[in-house]
Amino acid sequence: MKIKRQKHAKKYLTFYRFNFGVREPYQVLLDGTFCQAALKNKIQIKEQLPKYLMGEVQLCTSHCVIKELESLGKELYGAKLIAQRFQVRSCSHFQDPVSGSACILSLTADNNPHHYFIATQDQELATKVKKRAGVPLMFIIQNTIVLDKPSPKSLARVEAVQSNQLVPEHQKHSIQHLKHEQGVAKDSERKGRKRKRLKGPNPLSCMKKKKKVPPQQSAASTPSQTKRKRRRKPGKSAGSESV
Repeated sequence: MKIKRQKHAKKYLTFYRFNFGVREPYQVLLDGTFCQAALKNKIQIKEQLPKYLMGEVQLCTSHCVIKELESLGKELYGAKLIAQRFQVRSCSHFQDPVSGSACILSLTADNNPHHYFIATQDQELATKVKKRAGVPLMFIIQNTIVLDKPSPKSLARVEAVQSNQLVPEHQKHSIQHLKHEQGVAKDSERKGRKRKRLKGPNPLSCMKKKKKVPPQQSAASTPSQTKRKRRRKPGKSAGSESV
């Protein structure tokens, strides 16, 4: 089951890498509900997330998320301690904090320029995240961390780009990088490699050349024919004299 989950995660990461420029270190933005679920299910986020995503990870949260956890009292005290261990990303609500979900949505606005992954157990927040293209969504299910499949919004964005034949600049670089990383060569490079291969000798060149008949031999064969003609001529003259 673990191998299957990692296989899906690798597939989804490749999708986001190709189409939205997601790169390591993966920046995972966690809210209070995810921290609480990790505490309840005894999940070591710092240890398990990098293994699951098979790469370097930066765990982060926002000032508004920590303030929200503080306001909810002792029940979420453990989740607050977990969130405080992560990097706190600056937001525009420092003086007037908003809810954690509203703050996270603001950090992923304008096509998610920082390529944040959103880790949450809030279904309402997850629904809003899925309406934005290029925002990977993570959650905890059955005591395991799961990367959700690309949303219909993300798939529609990719299809629109492909139909218009418009390739973003970051996607061009990502395609080239991934081809070199995976060892996938271009068609032209493959053709060039085939030409460089050593080929065996041409079988036609190994065949024995047919000996050409020299002109002298053909000329030498004509005297016998001329002799026969000469022998016939005296016979005809003798016949004519007898007549």
